[in-house]
Amino acid sequence: MAVKVKKIKRKKMPFLERIYIFYIIAGMARTFRHFIRNLLNTKNIEFLEYPEQKPEDITPRYRGLHRLTKYESGELKCVACDMCATACPAKCIYIEACEVEGSKEKAPKVFNIDLLECVFCGLCVEACPKDAIRMDSGIFTKVEGKREDFISDINELSSRKRGDF
Repeated sequence: MAVKVKKIKRKKMPFLERIYIFYIIAGMARTFRHFIRNLLNTKNIEFLEYPEQKPEDITPRYRGLHRLTKYESGELKCVACDMCATACPAKCIYIEACEVEGSKEKAPKVFNIDLLECVFCGLCVEACPKDAIRMDSGIFTKVEGKREDFISDINELSSRKRGDF
C-alpha cells in the first residue's frame, strides 16, 4: 500500500520583501534617529575616558590575557605536552620543548602566543592537564606599536599574575 505524500504549497514572497528594501530603510531610519537624538542632546551620552578610566563592571568570568602558572618553588607547571596548541582553533600557540635534567618531564623552551591571531576562546585553558595556562590575568587590552610586540613569549606569560591590571 503506497502512502500518498501531500505537497505543501508555499506562499511566494513578493518582490519587495525578497530584496529587503523595506527592512534596510527601517534600519537606516532607526540609526539616523539615534544619531540625531545624540547630536542634539550630548549630555546624555555615556562614555568612558579610556585609559584614564578603567571599566568597573567587568565580570569575573572575563577571559583576559593569558598567563602561565608556577609551583610554589617558582618552577613552571607547563610540561610542554602541546595539548593547548592542539586544541587552539586559531593555531596561535607555538611550543618548543626541552628535557629537564634529573627528571622525566619536559619543559617549554619556547612558549609563544600570537595575540593578534588568538580568538580568546579559552580552549587552551580547558585542554591543559596541568592547569598551567590560564586567562584570568584581568588584562583586557594590550596596545602596542608593532605587530611583533603582540607575540607573548614565555617570560611575559610567566610574569603575569592573577588580576593584573
